[in-house]
Amino acid sequence: MRHPFPSFRSPRTRAASAVLAVSAITAGAGALLALPGSAQAAGTTQCQVSYAVTNDWNSGFTTSVTITNLGAPWSSWTLGYSYAGNQTLSSGWNGTWTQSGKNVTVASLSWNGSVATNGTVTPAAVFSYSGANAAPTAFTVNGVLCGGPSSPPPTTPSTSPSTSPSTSPSTSPSTSPSTSPSTSPSSPPPPGPAPALHVAGNHLVTATGQNYRLLGVNRSGAEYACVQGKTMWDGPADQATVTAMKAWHVHAVRLPLNEECWLGNSDVPAGGTVGAAYQQAVKDYANLLVANGINVILDLHWTHGQYTGGSSACSDVVATCQKPMPDAQYAPTFWSQVATAFKGNNAVVFDLFNEPYPDAADGWASPTQEWTCLRDGGTCVGITYQVAGMQSLVDAVRATGATNVVMTGGLTWTNDMSQWLAYAPKDPTGNLMASWHSYNFNACSSTYCWDNKIAPVAAKVPVQAGEIGQNSCSHDYIDQVMAWADTNGVGYSAWTWDPWGGCASSGSILVTDWNGTPTSTYGEGYKAHLLAQNP
Repeated sequence: MRHPFPSFRSPRTRAASAVLAVSAITAGAGALLALPGSAQAAGTTQCQVSYAVTNDWNSGFTTSVTITNLGAPWSSWTLGYSYAGNQTLSSGWNGTWTQSGKNVTVASLSWNGSVATNGTVTPAAVFSYSGANAAPTAFTVNGVLCGGPSSPPPTTPSTSPSTSPSTSPSTSPSTSPSTSPSTSPSSPPPPGPAPALHVAGNHLVTATGQNYRLLGVNRSGAEYACVQGKTMWDGPADQATVTAMKAWHVHAVRLPLNEECWLGNSDVPAGGTVGAAYQQAVKDYANLLVANGINVILDLHWTHGQYTGGSSACSDVVATCQKPMPDAQYAPTFWSQVATAFKGNNAVVFDLFNEPYPDAADGWASPTQEWTCLRDGGTCVGITYQVAGMQSLVDAVRATGATNVVMTGGLTWTNDMSQWLAYAPKDPTGNLMASWHSYNFNACSSTYCWDNKIAPVAAKVPVQAGEIGQNSCSHDYIDQVMAWADTNGVGYSAWTWDPWGGCASSGSILVTDWNGTPTSTYGEGYKAHLLAQNP
């Protein structure tokens, strides 16, 4: 990131984590919307549903609905349920949400329709309401009441219509979970390390083949600490800070790095953490995050090479700012060493270069030569040092035997992805994904542009919005980015998990302290969205 960023005006929140798990319901289906297809035709469908209100501000709420497939694999799914009150759909993601009266329907999207046996999917939405906000108690999937013909009947009458939608909020969500199995998906997943990831088609997937999106935050600090005489990470990097991230349901952390700090170059100013100590600090923090179930994205952020051309961020030859391209002198060595250090740990992803802008160096004169520079490097117009192209960096990683997923960006500070597919580097392992950044001041900052420039890439390879943010104390822009990304299967990590004095001082800042207190209102909005997205 090379700019300042911001916030969101969130409604007043309360500790509303009301959860209702419904697994074997035999009554109360009469109020549900009749879905296409008969129950007899889909009679083998078996499912379990966990309904959670993750944020309630008395006039609206965010809900997530975790659906577990307990039967044969699904190629598509349609969820149905109804409300007893006046809850009105505002927006939804991870599914096509519609509402007719009190009846709500959610249909699968192209990228999340396939659900394996014991697999889950979690559509989420925002609703407005007034008065009571009783949770629904009966759910269908593909026209069949969850619980299915072969599921055991409930052992108590507490899930009957007499205890739900007509019940007041004080007796509805709070008493329903007592009838749910102790292994309900509404419970937090058991502690465990972050999953190893690889690319399958246009998805990141786990070792078991489950689609996985990287949703999380950037943790700035390591890109500038050693060259500015600051401490490593510019703050704590301990279990307490990781626990604070987990409270937001952060599942991925992007760590911007400095190649000269890692390599311990002699031109780095004295007083910073460099060389072996820097490398060990990166390894320790990455391993701690992975052990806590959080995937890590290692990003080459600041690099060597003097550049004073168009849009120059500094005149230093030392890695003290964002350069238009990585340098051929050190960047391949950096990635060879990083890949060697993390080889075999495929929970770690490599983001090969933060925000290329060879097009600015070229004065936006020739897209063909600018995209060619990005891929092939060498002598690039407007850049006075020898450039390492994305292909040479992929080759450096793969020469070590590492099969970690790698990310490569586009032009214009990786906001322009228009010709990414045509100029993507070759990866013999197939573990290549696209890196995209989106801020409200970028050229490609509308759904029209995303539909036409980003969606075609996302249809072919996984796309990760490595940085999203906005230069105001609001979250209206990132809300749009996330809604679009959720619909198109794109991951994202917001800038930034660093308490730099609030959004008004320097931009997109998520927290006011290392305990994870969200900024008002940018951080509050992003946290609410993560809580609705991630289990």
